[in-house]
Amino acid sequence: MIVISAKDLTKEYDGTNLVLDKVSFSINKGDRVGIIGINGAGKTTLLRMLTGQLPHEEGDFFVPADLKIGYLQQDAGFDSQKTVIEEVNAVFEHFPEMEAEMERLLADGASDHSSLERYEQIRERYEYMGGYQYQSEIKGILTSMAFDESTYNKKISTLSGGEKTRLALAILLLEKPDILFLDEPTNHLDIGTLKWLEQYLKSYRGTMVIVSHDRYFLNETVTRIFEIENRKLNIYEGNYSFYATERKNRREAELRRYEKQQKEVERQEEMIRRFKQRGTEKLAKRAASREKRLSAMELMDRPDSGHGKMKLNFQQNFQSGKDVLFAEDLSKAFGYGLNRVELFRGVELDVKRGERICIVGANGIGKTTLIRMLMGDLVSTTGRIKVGHNVQFGYYDQGQQLLNNANTVIEELQDAYHLYSEGELRNILGRFLFRGEDVFLNVGDLSGGERARLSLLKLMMSGANTLILDEPTNHLDIESKEIFEEALLDFPGTCIIVSHDRYFLNRIPTRIMELTETGLVNYLGKYDYYVEKKLQMIQSAKEYVRNLSSPKEVAPSSAEQRRLQKEKEAEERRLKRKKEGLESEIQRLEEEISEIETCLCDESIMTDHERLAELSESLNAKKAELDKNYEVWLELQG
Repeated sequence: MIVISAKDLTKEYDGTNLVLDKVSFSINKGDRVGIIGINGAGKTTLLRMLTGQLPHEEGDFFVPADLKIGYLQQDAGFDSQKTVIEEVNAVFEHFPEMEAEMERLLADGASDHSSLERYEQIRERYEYMGGYQYQSEIKGILTSMAFDESTYNKKISTLSGGEKTRLALAILLLEKPDILFLDEPTNHLDIGTLKWLEQYLKSYRGTMVIVSHDRYFLNETVTRIFEIENRKLNIYEGNYSFYATERKNRREAELRRYEKQQKEVERQEEMIRRFKQRGTEKLAKRAASREKRLSAMELMDRPDSGHGKMKLNFQQNFQSGKDVLFAEDLSKAFGYGLNRVELFRGVELDVKRGERICIVGANGIGKTTLIRMLMGDLVSTTGRIKVGHNVQFGYYDQGQQLLNNANTVIEELQDAYHLYSEGELRNILGRFLFRGEDVFLNVGDLSGGERARLSLLKLMMSGANTLILDEPTNHLDIESKEIFEEALLDFPGTCIIVSHDRYFLNRIPTRIMELTETGLVNYLGKYDYYVEKKLQMIQSAKEYVRNLSSPKEVAPSSAEQRRLQKEKEAEERRLKRKKEGLESEIQRLEEEISEIETCLCDESIMTDHERLAELSESLNAKKAELDKNYEVWLELQG
């Protein structure tokens, strides 16, 4: 059964900017379609046309009126003073009404038989519609979208952009529409939530149309790919991996046909030239005949000529030493006393030249904080970091906060690389698809994809030998991601990368490190290996818990003894450093307390009541802090 059909759909903006040109397709009930294409290709435009939010200039499309449509937009669009739970409960507002009606009918039932009959009818309908399960369903989906019960009463207006996206997705899943239109649903989701969403969508019985740059997600959820390229639609009957292989084969075949046609054109033109050179009437007629056939030939465009590709390659100005970074017992905490929040502790890291290390971990665990500490932008709470010989960092920040929004594109490069001429910079910018007047656009007006390309360009020009990258594939379209990945694989230097892009994580890292509250866990492989090993560790932990009831005495192996000894020595070193840090802190506080007490004896201060009160308050606070430090220090003496 066809649920969506389109014929010759055409969309243009301002009467001149043609985005989609006579696009035709059909989608059957239960199909799972992924729409891909470069940024600006028209993917979101197509979704908005199919959901009735945008008009079209030509063609037509059909969606049955009796089907319920759900649309997740990139901008969740909430403008509400409701709380999270109020917004979600609105999906099921009919259930409380039915519950109230059943209570009323049940109360009347003792004297009115018809009320009991009506009650039973509503109860059966209530049960059929899921009335007895909807509360647990709400809780389950909200939990999966990282909303625990403590967030239920948060105002929508106080949520972050990512929280609003997750809430919009939760509401959409609870509504259970017949057709799901999802525009970049994986934005702002961590890996755990992504895996849950994939499993949920696999069991979803409706039809799905998904715009996404997440190649791993597309592999797991869709069975058809619609590629928008050069204003046209190409259809591939498979998931993303099938599409990638078929697209390569198709383009190679198209290139062969194009080259074959070009050779034939050259051959015909050469023969026409020779016939004309002979000057005989007979050969002139042959030349005219061949010219006529040649002019009637439908010439192919060269494949990939419709748009440019970003040209990216990372080169290092000089090689670093073999030892790039060493970190020991790193921790990071914010605040003091009851307000103190610790992100992580016990981080150990040893990075060698040429490694490509990808750091993963839950949202909010401190991945960005850690890599900024490694570069020296942030100070660690405890521990030490040693940077190796000749190490030059190049940093890509996921929010592109290092760009100056007041600059034009070319000014942004001129500020950083003033030895280049304007002509040289324009040539370089052209490699990153900033052409013509694009170089005079304000950085603040660029799209997310354009800002990402500009940041990558600055990183490429830096010549750094150690790249620190924070979510570098965010905002890049699929083609740009693949070009970027190839550039990283060819880079001779070292990479430390924070990413949740699982397709990227299956191509790039030489090892994956997971940041937890208690340190980094090392996995010597790519993403699928990491997932496999994590599952094994979980199973081993469960087995260990089961065996606790009947423990067996097993002598540890020599390797296990060495490991335990190393752990013991590392713990002793950590305790020693902690005691030394506390002793320094105690000495500092005692000196400051002595200075304040001296000030309090000053006659000029004794007559200044405001200053006296300020110093007294500071003295009490420092004495309280000193007492706490002494308590901890005494505990460490053990």
